[in-house]
Amino acid sequence: MKRVTFGVFAHVDAGKTTFSEELLYHVGAIRRKGRVDHGDTLLDADEIERKRGITVFANQATFTYEASHYTLIDTPGHLDFSAEAERMLTVLDAAILVISATDGVQAHTLTLFHLIQKAGIPLFLFINKCDMVLSLDNLYFELSDKLSHDILPIDTKVSSEEWLMNEEALLFLADRDDDFMLKYLEENATRQEKTAGFRTLIRKQKLIPVMAGSALKGEGIEEFWRFFDWLVQTDYADQADEPFTGCVYKIRYDDKQTRITYVKAISGKLRPRDELVTKKNGEIHPEKVNELRFYNGNAYTQAEEVQAGDVFGITGLKYPEYGTTFGDEDARLMMHFKPAFQAEIHFPVGTDKNTILRILRILEEEEPGYAVEYDHARDLIFVNVLGKIQLEVLSQLVENRYGLKVQLTSPKILYKETIAHPVMGYGHFEPLRHYSEVNLRLEPLPRGSGIVFCSECSVDILDPNYQNAVHRSVFEKEHKGVLTGGPLTDVKMVLVNGRSHTKHTEGGDFRESTCRAIRQGLMRAESILLEPYYHFDFFIPTEFLGRLFSDIQMNAGEFSLASDTGALAHVSGRGPVQTFGEYQQELLSYTKGNGSVSFIFDGYDHCHNPEEVIAAAGYDPVTDVDNPTHSVFCSHGAGFTVPWDQVPDMMHTLITL
Repeated sequence: MKRVTFGVFAHVDAGKTTFSEELLYHVGAIRRKGRVDHGDTLLDADEIERKRGITVFANQATFTYEASHYTLIDTPGHLDFSAEAERMLTVLDAAILVISATDGVQAHTLTLFHLIQKAGIPLFLFINKCDMVLSLDNLYFELSDKLSHDILPIDTKVSSEEWLMNEEALLFLADRDDDFMLKYLEENATRQEKTAGFRTLIRKQKLIPVMAGSALKGEGIEEFWRFFDWLVQTDYADQADEPFTGCVYKIRYDDKQTRITYVKAISGKLRPRDELVTKKNGEIHPEKVNELRFYNGNAYTQAEEVQAGDVFGITGLKYPEYGTTFGDEDARLMMHFKPAFQAEIHFPVGTDKNTILRILRILEEEEPGYAVEYDHARDLIFVNVLGKIQLEVLSQLVENRYGLKVQLTSPKILYKETIAHPVMGYGHFEPLRHYSEVNLRLEPLPRGSGIVFCSECSVDILDPNYQNAVHRSVFEKEHKGVLTGGPLTDVKMVLVNGRSHTKHTEGGDFRESTCRAIRQGLMRAESILLEPYYHFDFFIPTEFLGRLFSDIQMNAGEFSLASDTGALAHVSGRGPVQTFGEYQQELLSYTKGNGSVSFIFDGYDHCHNPEEVIAAAGYDPVTDVDNPTHSVFCSHGAGFTVPWDQVPDMMHTLITL
């Protein structure tokens, strides 16, 4: 049985959920078509989605069609929920990008297209709302100009057999397949060779089929599906007898607060009571599978077995998180969309702070686009997000699920910090009846590397258990920089020496000395302030190029002219989120709606105005009680603190660069 997982993507209001409902109705997966404006669609099952009329959470439906097993995943279309859409790419075998015939290629359409292409996923385009336009000729030109020259319109009024005789299609194939070119010129290509050629081009992203219709009126859906089912192929059947491997792409808690781990099986089979192993922060966590579930919206059926190619939910696991891979613990799924803004959360007087934090941690598990931080020194809770609408949805989620009304401040840019050069950091922790000492070398890493740990310390010097304690301490909390208190990133932490006591050392002692060594090293280092950047693609009438170039430079961006067709220019580049965050509205204003821009998170880089940001933050690392820079030594039976700049003189073991 062929198994295919496909996702449906679109710019907001292109008709994506309507398309999905119509498709599910056509294949017999649902008996009644829901409508977004009626709030009764299968896939927009959450109350927030139905009230807002937009998709917020990726949802799925499974069905069988002519002996093939399919999973449809409906993804959010709004930019603020791009992280949710991006996560679904990790489990897809094919993607359908819905484009409105009335709106054409929108900014977020470009973003989604580039993400799908970068993920290497076979892509199909469906032009929706065709009943509202007279001709698609201009749109086909726009698709070729803005997206790809590899698009090929398919006349779905003919059968697949007839389409294989189409000269334009065959010439398209011959132009991209040298082996087929010879058969085409000799006019001796078989049906099987033609079919295999088109399927191969689609798999290699050298062919993007385009079909059209009207989802609301049910036009073109059946014909689209007939070609989609025929052209999409997978090879999971070849992996069925291999050991089980799979990746976690989503975590959800149901109405009974049962934790559901959503997995895509890559190879092998899995049954209830089988054991899965999660590797997390250097520790191994074996757990038994309780239930296996196939989901259709919020409803599910239990399965006695899942196999390669299936997408399903597991109950009974508490350690896996987004990105966990079973069977290949060293692999990990990465995200391009990451929080670039931070807001403070306020909750009703009298509400237990730990309750709020527990709730937010659950939502953080479900949505890695959120990141929750608690500032002990100021007794404040912050949440990091992609955009403002995410904050509105977060407050609604807390109220709907837990009955608590919270408020969030306007989001501010989330800055991070790193170091310019290698530096040694020293930490010592020796209050009465405790002892640990750590020498760490901090090294800068390329942008986007995050935090990395390794040990150069001999086990003859420091026991492996204590080295593991240092390792865990590096990753069990987010370490702060010393310029603004922003998260530390792109640093390799190398354990070069350490010391324990035969009687007084406990595992927790190395947590203290490790964190103090990191902070002490940062105080000695040349720190660099980083800010989030966008990659952008502008499509703008050439008459406005001068204005655009000037604005990009004024906003600390960099750019290049990707193409210029005479009437429309494509300008590509990158710039700070802080300066370009509101530029789309300005662009639409001075181009009178004829310009568009696609923004995608492009990592962190040097802050364009560090002095101003550091001054505004007013952060004093020495007085941050949750992240101490000093060390604790012992004299005459009592512990005493030593300022960070005097710690090297007091260390019992000292290794320098």
